[in-house]
Amino acid sequence: MDMEHGKAADGFTSPTATGNMREDDMILSDNGSEKLTLFEKKALLVNDELDAHGMGKYQWDLMWAQAFGLVASPLQKELGFPDAQYGNIFSAFSAGLTAGAFVWGVLVDIIGRQYAFNLTCLISSIFGLCLGAPSTYNGILVLTALCGFGIGGNIPIDAAICLEFLPQNRRFLLALLSIFQPIGIVVTSGIAYGFIPKYSCGNGADGKQLLPCSQVPVGQPCCTKASNMGWRYTLFTLGAITLFIFVMRVVVFRFQESPKFLLYRGKDEKAVVALEKIARFNGRQSTITIDMLNALTEEEFSQQPGTNDVPVLGTGSRQTQTSFAQKVQLELSRYKLLFSNWSIARMTLLVWVTYIFDYWGFSVAGSYLPKILLIKGAAIDISLAETYRNYVIIFLPGTVGVLLGALMYQIPNYGRQLGMAVSSALMGISLFLFATVNTEASNIGLNVMEYFFQSMFNAILYGWTPEVFDAPIRGTACGLASFWGRLFGIVSPLIAAHILVTSVDGILYLAGGAVFICTIAILLMPRQKVGAENKAGAPINGISSSIEGAVDISS
Repeated sequence: MDMEHGKAADGFTSPTATGNMREDDMILSDNGSEKLTLFEKKALLVNDELDAHGMGKYQWDLMWAQAFGLVASPLQKELGFPDAQYGNIFSAFSAGLTAGAFVWGVLVDIIGRQYAFNLTCLISSIFGLCLGAPSTYNGILVLTALCGFGIGGNIPIDAAICLEFLPQNRRFLLALLSIFQPIGIVVTSGIAYGFIPKYSCGNGADGKQLLPCSQVPVGQPCCTKASNMGWRYTLFTLGAITLFIFVMRVVVFRFQESPKFLLYRGKDEKAVVALEKIARFNGRQSTITIDMLNALTEEEFSQQPGTNDVPVLGTGSRQTQTSFAQKVQLELSRYKLLFSNWSIARMTLLVWVTYIFDYWGFSVAGSYLPKILLIKGAAIDISLAETYRNYVIIFLPGTVGVLLGALMYQIPNYGRQLGMAVSSALMGISLFLFATVNTEASNIGLNVMEYFFQSMFNAILYGWTPEVFDAPIRGTACGLASFWGRLFGIVSPLIAAHILVTSVDGILYLAGGAVFICTIAILLMPRQKVGAENKAGAPINGISSSIEGAVDISS
């Protein structure tokens, strides 16, 4: 900070000009403010303000991904599509997830966290409620993709949003956020267990399974829509739950826009207002004022004469007054952050590889697990009701896996990387072992093992990813990683569908092999304190600094 700088704009005296360092100036000097960009200096004050709030009420606020696996078998029984088309519903869902991850991942850094957060939930609920209505496979595939578009946008931005509101000493809750996935899957499995065995097509008078009505002569007993409503009841219930969550988000719990998003969009006044509302919700008083942020802006330009025509992030009203062309240039310059140096480029690419094969592995395993358990269960006389009961048993320990992941997340230095490497390796081993045995105990035990370590791995991965990237690119970075994963999630179920025709165990080897590639990618990641941040929320390699001065509008 410049000790000789006098008065800033609007008559506000710079903290350093008084000779007595104010608290906010001490915060900056303690963190080496001369190395921080203007946006980072402002974000530093926001982080300190959230730390002062502590863990208040504001911060204490996946079912669909599993639902399609649970309803696909009764759906196939009614509509009569062949095994080769069994993977189409999963690919349609993945296509929606892919588009949603890319579109909403980019939009969340443009229109804001608040709108993206709520709209994705609304889209999921509307199309989810409609899913049980069609009587054709193609109609169901279209609605499945549209439902996936909302879900695909919601998943990658949730962790980014939480990261920007959590105090520094509560970052482990990013990993703990994933506990809602196994809880959601258990709830979904419980709903399916209640509806599908009771309201599904049974056997005919001859004891044989009823065929789809499209495959028998008119007037012959067949699997009708009226006798096969279980999967529809399941989807209607999930859609209603999602709509309820949307209403709770909008009406009951009024989510505030991220102050850091507002800062790098040049909306300093709105950032101060958001912090005041959060503080008031938590029963506290905000200490950040617009004068503090204006003083930092004026001081930045006074120390660097001739930079007034260079748009940079975090310059308040100066940034909002730039031309459309200048805003486009500044927008495009953000994407360079992903490849600003070799270390970051290597990390970005390896994160993409990890997401690609993680999604490949659990898309195949999760989508085909109900089908595989039905086939293996039928071979050892396990009933349909017992199979759906086993789903609940298999997924329930996933909550413990998330808790273990959150614990590993807290271990200094290499806890996160070690936790991801070990859990992904054990997940792959369990899939390989499941392919070699077929007893009820082994089927349940090995699937418990697989989902336990999948939950642990994803808990660490989803919490760790947004910490690697700075706030101006965080939503886009998480969205792109999810996009690549979802893109390969379109292909993997189609490959698995063709394997299913000849080999059930081949699907398990396909999923397990993909997971082992995740293990290799994680071991190749830079061996540094990835995610260790200064208090401004900028990763230690300083990726946000490369955006400063990247666009010179005077030329």
